[in-house]
Amino acid sequence: MNGRPSEFVDVRDRGFQYGDGVFTTLRVSGGQPLLLSRHLDRLADACSRLGISYPGDESVLVDLRLLGPEAAEGVVKIQITRGIGGRGYRPVTDGEPTRVVSLHSVPGFPQAYYRSGVSVTRCSTPLGINTALAGIKHTNRLEQVLGRGEWADEFQEGLMCDTEGFLVEGTMSNLFMVNAGQLETPLIDRCGVSGVMRRLVLEIARSQGIAVHERRVRPEELASADEVFLTNCVIGIWPVARVAARSYPVGEVTRVLSVCLEDYQRSEVLAG
Repeated sequence: MNGRPSEFVDVRDRGFQYGDGVFTTLRVSGGQPLLLSRHLDRLADACSRLGISYPGDESVLVDLRLLGPEAAEGVVKIQITRGIGGRGYRPVTDGEPTRVVSLHSVPGFPQAYYRSGVSVTRCSTPLGINTALAGIKHTNRLEQVLGRGEWADEFQEGLMCDTEGFLVEGTMSNLFMVNAGQLETPLIDRCGVSGVMRRLVLEIARSQGIAVHERRVRPEELASADEVFLTNCVIGIWPVARVAARSYPVGEVTRVLSVCLEDYQRSEVLAG
């Protein structure tokens, strides 16, 4: 925390008091933080939008180096809050931000999730529409907490709609569909998280000549999709095998994008 080993955050910190902060989560492989520059850019942009003083890339890089050799493989979470402030919602203007960089083990996902796909449910908890927060991975995740509380372990992810009934994302992932060879994904302009992996997959798709369409998506449209998959920076790409009574194959577009993503991340490790 702030460049020093610590297991405690001040109870006056606005991240604890109000969820007044942002975060990002990334994989580390072969000692190389994957997609690091993209994550730092997103943190800086999110801080700017919320009026939080961004501590700078170099401070975060120093923190990453302090994690030591244990960070050769794992998952790193970087959190930045507005820092310590007094009681009340009014943001502090002269405080120092708090940054926390923590290391976690890589989840042991079965390889079958990648080969055959995962089972997904629909959540009843809605996402509130708020364009001022749309796209930001802020530290108030109560909607996702409630959504994830709707199932035990019979599903690997749950899909969430906004208050107007449009599909937006999973509780921890972004959603993609393939229709007639075209890649489609919900707009993240009114709510939801604009994931680093989501952006990269869209870039890769365009580089492969795959048509991309970001639009409003109704839940019933999932039934007619040829392929469905989920993304985030820890899971990469998960093909979806089933949503409710509808099953899906692991299709050609999903496979192509998965291979391209693996190659992209492998080249990052080698370059590092």
